[in-house]
Amino acid sequence: MVNAWLGRGINFGNALDALGDGPELALDERHFDELAKAGFDTVRLPVRWSAHAEALPPYSIDPAFFQRVDAGVGAALGRGLQVVVNVHHYHELCTAPDEHLPRFLALWRQIASRYADHSGRLCFELLNEPRGHLTADRWNAVLAEALAVVRDTNPERTVIIGPAEMNSPDALPALAVPDDDHLIATMHYYAPFEFTHQGAGWVPGAERWLGRTWGDTADENAVRDDLAKVAAWGRKQRLPLFIGEFGAFSEADMSSRARWTAFVRAEAERLGMSWAYWEFGTDFGAFDLELAAWREPLRQALLDDRDPTAGIPR
Repeated sequence: MVNAWLGRGINFGNALDALGDGPELALDERHFDELAKAGFDTVRLPVRWSAHAEALPPYSIDPAFFQRVDAGVGAALGRGLQVVVNVHHYHELCTAPDEHLPRFLALWRQIASRYADHSGRLCFELLNEPRGHLTADRWNAVLAEALAVVRDTNPERTVIIGPAEMNSPDALPALAVPDDDHLIATMHYYAPFEFTHQGAGWVPGAERWLGRTWGDTADENAVRDDLAKVAAWGRKQRLPLFIGEFGAFSEADMSSRARWTAFVRAEAERLGMSWAYWEFGTDFGAFDLELAAWREPLRQALLDDRDPTAGIPR
């Protein structure tokens, strides 16, 4: 099953999806080496295609940018890793879906055609965190159109779909799942948001949450309840589940970050979900780029098969 192959993953966020207003990750061959050596199975490559394509028909993607994505895909596949390529940060589509739908479909037509002959270990994710005017009903229709475009050239490639409301777990019941045998459902998990995003500069009021910790019994039960609902939905839909993003911002204390990460990871695996941590080496990073070393509490939280919270102080 492809979902089992995805297994344990990590996002190379703030690289091919960089917005230019925060830290950026330069994709480097050695980063892929670190992932493979550590024991990860999958790389999720968020890609901001919309910033590198023509605004008017035929909406051609910049060849130089395509080559950057090619390099990331090749580096992952060449090390035996699975890779998820998505459309990330297409905010204009969420603001004006009718206007941008032709461009969105044209992007997928180009992406799907370019990678049609690649290994089945490459998966497509149609859109990261649909939101705004891309409501559940509207997104369900757009999703179906985009999937049809992909299927023209990739009839059996695994495609990852997620719900509206920024891939919220609570929005899964409103996701209309197409009749397709090669789908995985995704959602993102950042609960409680006041813990995982404390001090995040892009979140209004996040400085008020500084100092919030995580790890008591009520905290753990909340995660159990949240993920149990997701798992129940997946069973009902007979659809594998992939937590495409979860992580806690660097302003949270490391002990709480490690406990939360370990608990979410272990609970997801217990329920049969694959996952990808957000993210490798910038503001949520499990890897310290300056020291060229893993932040050991987070590495253990993600990859240690023993009691995931053993030795992490409460």
